[in-house]
Amino acid sequence: MRPEETRFLLRSIEAARRARARGDQPFGAVLVDAQGNVLLEGENTVATQRDCTGHAESNLMRDATKRFAPEVLAGCTMYASTEPCAMCAGAIFWGGVRRVVFSLSSVEFAKRVGTVRGGLAMSCREAFERGSSPTEVEGPIALQEARDVHAGAWD
Repeated sequence: MRPEETRFLLRSIEAARRARARGDQPFGAVLVDAQGNVLLEGENTVATQRDCTGHAESNLMRDATKRFAPEVLAGCTMYASTEPCAMCAGAIFWGGVRRVVFSLSSVEFAKRVGTVRGGLAMSCREAFERGSSPTEVEGPIALQEARDVHAGAWD
């Protein structure tokens, strides 16, 4: 990861903060094109929209595939506050984004949440490794802000 990319991760964490402030789960994502331009941001909407698929990354990919050509998406990077789950990895893969950078790992997230929330114990790397096209994954990138946004949210 290039040093300047930290700002995109911090932006995804800010999206997670907004989601939490609105009453949703604290997850956020940012889509950046090959030139370093932010194209879209995604926030979790599971609670407020009563949609179990309303994860930040899935919401972002749903919007991105409607707005951008496959050639554009193939050159994009998704930055996520927390490692994408299996469902979101599928959305990223099928949407054609071929690079993902995340901060908080699914393992650390599970340790913080404990048994409060069920989940699929699967790294996004495992999902992407099964794909027919390679997806580059970088993370976890240790940022305290990614931990802090979850503090107290799952009690």
